Amino acid sequence: MSLVGKKFPSIAIDAISEMGDNLKINIFEEAVNNNKKVLLFWYPKDFTFVCPTELHAFQAALPEFEQRNTIVIGASCDTNEVHFAWLNTAKNNGGIEGVTYPILADTNRNLSNILGILDVESTSYSEDTDSIIIEGSNVTYRATYLIDETGKIFHESVNDMPLGRNVNEYLRMVDAYTHIQQKGEVCPANWEAGKEAMSADRKSTAEYLSLN
Repeated sequence: MSLVGKKFPSIAIDAISEMGDNLKINIFEEAVNNNKKVLLFWYPKDFTFVCPTELHAFQAALPEFEQRNTIVIGASCDTNEVHFAWLNTAKNNGGIEGVTYPILADTNRNLSNILGILDVESTSYSEDTDSIIIEGSNVTYRATYLIDETGKIFHESVNDMPLGRNVNEYLRMVDAYTHIQQKGEVCPANWEAGKEAMSADRKSTAEYLSLN
């Protein structure tokens, strides 16, 4: 079920900084208390393959997000200790050394379960062990959330495990949403910063289509 238009869950999650400091981060409060947008991206596992390419890509774009008043936060279900080991592994050895934004450690899966982004194929009850048996990896898909200054989710997307993200698309989404906030206009297909937007009425749509 889509969460777009709803408030992001207000829940504190373990996290770690680049320096190895153990943190508690509440995404909703990060947005509201700092009056900033937040980009939260989830990836399946530390020390894997597509994942480090994405973490470095978000790091490379960090100044662009900061210029747009946007906080970047990564997340997976790995522990803080594993995150820190990966942060101390060189880039040329598959590590994420040089990443400076915080990374959530949702080890109890409280937040990822609320968001519904875990790779769980099925669950069943075992009478023999009196327990729930999970089929699937129970790690997160490549889910991305953009949250505005009020804590509202204005974009969400979920990729399957092999599909890496295009970071520039999230910059475009932030630009578009900021334009809407500031100008009260709507942004048509393929809109980019500096291009013409539209009023939300039939006449404006007709004029835009006649020119494009």
